Amino acid sequence: MDMQRSSDSALIDQDTARAAVELARPVLEASTRDPRINQGGFLHVVVMDPARTPLDAGFEEAILYECSLGGRREDWDADYAGFARAKARLSWQHGRDSFHLQTAEPWRLRPGDTTLWGSVWLDGIVVAASGGEAEFDEAFAGMVALLMRALARQAQRGRPHAPHHG
Repeated sequence: MDMQRSSDSALIDQDTARAAVELARPVLEASTRDPRINQGGFLHVVVMDPARTPLDAGFEEAILYECSLGGRREDWDADYAGFARAKARLSWQHGRDSFHLQTAEPWRLRPGDTTLWGSVWLDGIVVAASGGEAEFDEAFAGMVALLMRALARQAQRGRPHAPHHG
């Protein structure tokens, strides 16, 4: 599954998010085959639009890109997309990594919020992953977020015009 939407950001769009996931893909796919990291064999990644915040957008419309790795979705043993979205929502709403919210600021959680972690907030870039052990979901989300930031910095340094928003 590969879902995408338009972006409000001048430097990060669906192509940027997809490129970041593609750069990380060898590691992400390898993790789905390592039972120490991921017993189910599946991984779902959600990327939020860094230019859309809870002040000016709903959660669904702020999802920029999401994709699944590691096999057919009908073979999933859990709702990894739902888990990743719930983690992304926490980080997007609060401007914090989900681990931080769950461990250092649990009083900020609302009834019904996920108690899972595995999403990051990096300079306004929110990425969540679900399917592996929580610490690895967080690492994979962080990897994609760092790659997105690098791609955005690269585009800013050398781009002749704004990226296409299709």
